[in-house]
Amino acid sequence: MSDLFSFNNKKPPKIINNSYSAKDIEVLEGLEPVRKRPGMYIGGTDENSMHHLVSEVLDNAMDEAVAGFANVIAIKMHADNSITISDNGRGIPVDNHPKFPNKSALEVILTQLHSGGKFSGKVYQTAGGLHGVGVSVVNALSDHLEVKVYKEGKLFKQSYSKGQKLNEISSEEVAKKLKGTSINFHPDPEIFGEDKHFISHKIYELAKSKAYLYRGVTIEWECEIVTKSEVPTKSLIHFPSGLKDYLLSKINPNNLVSGEIFCGNVNGEHDHARIEWAIVWHTNEERNFIQSYCNTIPTPLGGTHEQGLRMALLRGLKDYGEMVGNKKASMLIIEDILETSSIVLSVFIQEPVFQGQTKEKLVSVGVNKIVENVVKDHFDHWLSGNKLLANQLLDHIINIAEFRINKRNEKNVSRKTATHKLRLPGKLADCTKSTPEGTELFLVEGDSAGGSAKQARNRETQAILPLRGKILNVANATLEKITSNQEIQDLEIALACGSLKNYREENLRYEKVIIMTDADVDGAHIASLLMTFFYLRMPKLISAGHLYIAKPPLYRLTQANKTYYAINEQQKTNLIDKLTSTNKSKIEIGRFKGLGEMMPAQLKETTMNPQNRSIFKVTIDDFENIDAIVEDLMGKKPEKRFQFIHDQALAKMDKIINNLDI
Repeated sequence: MSDLFSFNNKKPPKIINNSYSAKDIEVLEGLEPVRKRPGMYIGGTDENSMHHLVSEVLDNAMDEAVAGFANVIAIKMHADNSITISDNGRGIPVDNHPKFPNKSALEVILTQLHSGGKFSGKVYQTAGGLHGVGVSVVNALSDHLEVKVYKEGKLFKQSYSKGQKLNEISSEEVAKKLKGTSINFHPDPEIFGEDKHFISHKIYELAKSKAYLYRGVTIEWECEIVTKSEVPTKSLIHFPSGLKDYLLSKINPNNLVSGEIFCGNVNGEHDHARIEWAIVWHTNEERNFIQSYCNTIPTPLGGTHEQGLRMALLRGLKDYGEMVGNKKASMLIIEDILETSSIVLSVFIQEPVFQGQTKEKLVSVGVNKIVENVVKDHFDHWLSGNKLLANQLLDHIINIAEFRINKRNEKNVSRKTATHKLRLPGKLADCTKSTPEGTELFLVEGDSAGGSAKQARNRETQAILPLRGKILNVANATLEKITSNQEIQDLEIALACGSLKNYREENLRYEKVIIMTDADVDGAHIASLLMTFFYLRMPKLISAGHLYIAKPPLYRLTQANKTYYAINEQQKTNLIDKLTSTNKSKIEIGRFKGLGEMMPAQLKETTMNPQNRSIFKVTIDDFENIDAIVEDLMGKKPEKRFQFIHDQALAKMDKIINNLDI
């Protein structure tokens, strides 16, 4: 490994203050009992959560690379299920910390939550790990962790177990050219179980994604584990063209509009933000997607950076259409442009603000305008620089827009035509059965859940339609918004039964329509929006008994190699009581963040297999005033929703008071 730390043939630019000492390490609060509640920090104790430990350590190494102080990272998977991740950066400080005179900064970082050099922005301009909990959590959940720091001609070493140090820092003289940090850790079987092991292809793909996102880094990969997958034992991972290389690996370059990729890379010209993008448009029905990142952290729910890129593309194409006198360009909406596109966007910004601890959505104010201005400027030049290419792209997008507008007349469509013209093969995975009897359409939230559902389904009778985010609330939207909304159009044309007065029961393509959302508040909200859609647009579909709600589990409990599932907190508590009354062995509890976090086999077993699942039919017969209920809860008057919440809160409080034993 020593060769790694001397490899520095491309000296990174010193873009910020090069000092990195103990005074730069800030401590926000003491160590919390991570081992007692690992789910609070890594989401649980399942296989995915264990792999999250790798991401935490790798993100720290990537932050050194992005900051300009490292250009090589090494990842080595050992046969004993431990992993070593190293970088040739500045090395973690080892001098004593100002607030803890008897502790080195290294020990503070490894044993204190919310400690690190990324809060003030003095040491890192852009960083992915901002909470300061990463490596300390890894230390707490590892039965062995050894850290090596190469700094100023010395090698400093220290070992830990379960968050506790085993020895003081030792040092020895080494060559002055060696520099950086190396961390070797082994997940604690007491936390994760003896049966869980790191999966080589998952970590290899993670390493590749980081190299794509930052073209200035080379990742040295080594794997001692023999696997059946196509994972090399040794490899140098480096992508000098960045996101362009990534996009080429995901698409068929022979099916592109004009055969070109619109890509760009702007470094620090706008408020120190770095922006990189790669976009293509497909001539056929190849899968469309948007993948966005902030400071190398995936943002599957998008955010302000995605908003800026969308606006740049829409404005750019409309402006070009106006310039060449194509009046049809004025009718374009962003969904037309995204319909057959594949997009990858990466931004590096200072002090990013994410929605929630999972960092799945960027909400930083002002980023949308920065991205919009940068991408719009380059898009304008790209279009005007090649009129033939630009005209082909504009014609392609206008054809999609015309198809969208033509669907507004709500003509009934046959199964074959609906599947062909949906233009969303990556979204609608249809079943193979040609008649509706026994068939089911699952409506799921997001591409991640859609991917798991597609693998878990019975291809003959079960179809999957992922919906992006929360669909439009049709109870308070105008007819124009409803008929132009892409998700609603896709849903109506997939069902092919028409809506409102044009509804035809005999043309419905599926016997059951099953709403399958996450078992949380957001999932319930999406289910409510979908039920509102069906009640107001296709009430006969409900009255005929075609609409169902799936109930996926929220918890997985494992005891003595047997697995149990609970759909809510109460069921989990009852199950724990039942299991502990008959068996005193340890119960492992994992909480599913969403359907996308479930393995396909788990999703099939718990939610999609008709023999095991729980689904509930949606009915309206039990309500005498259903119209008033829908209007109050989903309509245009927020004061009625407030009154409903107020009344329910009072009723619940009265019940609590009446049950008090005073």
